[in-house]
Amino acid sequence: MATTQELAERAKKAVMSYNVNDSKAIANEAIADPNVDLVALISDGYSAGINEVGVLFGQKKVFLPHIMAAAGALTAGLDIITPELEKRGGDAGEGLGNVVICSIEGDIHSIGKDIVAIMLKVAGFNVFNIGRDVPLKDIIQACKDNNAIAVGTSALMTSTMVGQKTFEEMMTKEGLKGKCLTNVGGAPVTQQWADEIGADIYSENAMDAVAKFTAAVSDKA
Repeated sequence: MATTQELAERAKKAVMSYNVNDSKAIANEAIADPNVDLVALISDGYSAGINEVGVLFGQKKVFLPHIMAAAGALTAGLDIITPELEKRGGDAGEGLGNVVICSIEGDIHSIGKDIVAIMLKVAGFNVFNIGRDVPLKDIIQACKDNNAIAVGTSALMTSTMVGQKTFEEMMTKEGLKGKCLTNVGGAPVTQQWADEIGADIYSENAMDAVAKFTAAVSDKA
């Protein structure tokens, strides 16, 4: 049996080489072995692979079709792993509160926030992943409808980041600030930006999001 680390290295390579079949094979091998840490496999393998491709894209060494191909390999693996993760976690997704997560209006990227959604679910949050390119008023409504304790918006482009600022203003106007924590993330987003617009949490990646959401919830408890 391969170790978690060995599987993670193979998963990263599969995503970076856009290999859907390898990605599926690694995922199936992982879920068949109860000793494999599936969360570590996602963060150190699949997620690390897509992040590397993202860096290469930023350096103009790969292009949009490569990102899409890498995302296809990533999704193929996660589609197999996620149900098993949820099964192992039991009803974990009911305990820590409701969280709304999405890509902000104008932003069609979904890979990063989908990984965050999976990780938060595994950590014990009840996650409402409402999709990508979501109008700000619909995000506000989802927070109200689901009595959310936190909301995460992802922006992968500087042009859509401004929506996060408008969203903070709308949350204040609707009286939701203070009741519902706001989290911002995405490649161009920084702690400085979060501070500037008044967001409660900035998360750099999925593991960071889980750690900060969990800490914030225990602080409020």
